[in-house]
Amino acid sequence: MIQFGVIVRNFSSSSAVQSAIKNVTVIGGGLMGSGIAQVSAQAGQNVTLVDVSSDVLAKAQKSIGANLGRVAKKVYKDKPQDGEKFVTEALARIKTSTDPVEASKTSDLVVEAIVENIGVKHKLFKQLDEAAPAHTIFASNTSSLSINEIASVVKRKDKFGGLHFFNPVPVMRLLEVVKGAETSEATYKSMMEWGKAVGKTCITCKDTPGFVVNRLLVPYVCEAIRLFERGDASARDIDIAMKLGAGYPMGPLELADYVGLDTNKFILDGWHKKYPDQQLFKPIPLLDKLVAEGKLGVKSGEGFYKYEKK
Repeated sequence: MIQFGVIVRNFSSSSAVQSAIKNVTVIGGGLMGSGIAQVSAQAGQNVTLVDVSSDVLAKAQKSIGANLGRVAKKVYKDKPQDGEKFVTEALARIKTSTDPVEASKTSDLVVEAIVENIGVKHKLFKQLDEAAPAHTIFASNTSSLSINEIASVVKRKDKFGGLHFFNPVPVMRLLEVVKGAETSEATYKSMMEWGKAVGKTCITCKDTPGFVVNRLLVPYVCEAIRLFERGDASARDIDIAMKLGAGYPMGPLELADYVGLDTNKFILDGWHKKYPDQQLFKPIPLLDKLVAEGKLGVKSGEGFYKYEKK
């Protein structure tokens, strides 16, 4: 997931608005899925976190517990007993499962946060469409794929939309609520109310590539890479320019390294395939070269900069 506010650390408390959505199933136990599960449980909802791997689920539970502990220390610093109660109650609302179909049978909302592969998502939602109650809303946390394309395999297209969170979910305050071509007004309102109930500031976007944030941010990062590729300025100077000249917390090449150059390439390649005439989405030889060499940024120890591996 790509975003500017990666170094912001403001805690978003859940809204007093009580959503009609009470039972949430989150599919995908990675960073995004576990974060979505956490903010849902904090807001008083019953959550089932699903992943095919029991090890991933155990790791997610441990991470959620640690994150809730940090929240409690900050919010309840003068009342540690209340903080302990907050953590215990939130954790008690989270169940885990390795069976997405079974988990969806009692869900008001299913949020999918799995791999960015349209075929895998289609297979999942076809199964869920048959099993989930008629009222259940389906949502994808995709950051780069089309909501309409993901929803094309289900019958309940009116109950399908996008809920695009940002990493780390408990910290980042924005939620992009994406309306598909057939998303009903009732579904849209339910998603907006739910987003506010879990403490997010919600904005609305149509199903356009990258929605709002990534549609602006990915071309910006790519133009910075092209600027560096042409030799117009050094990586360091490009980043300093945008931090000091535009007030951004991170420079574009620092951000590319933080997110992962493979992730940037994956998004750009997908958009180029769908919109081959769009110049902003053209492949970048330097980006392709770095990814081919395994220089993916922070996670590999080298991208546009070198990093010490921890």
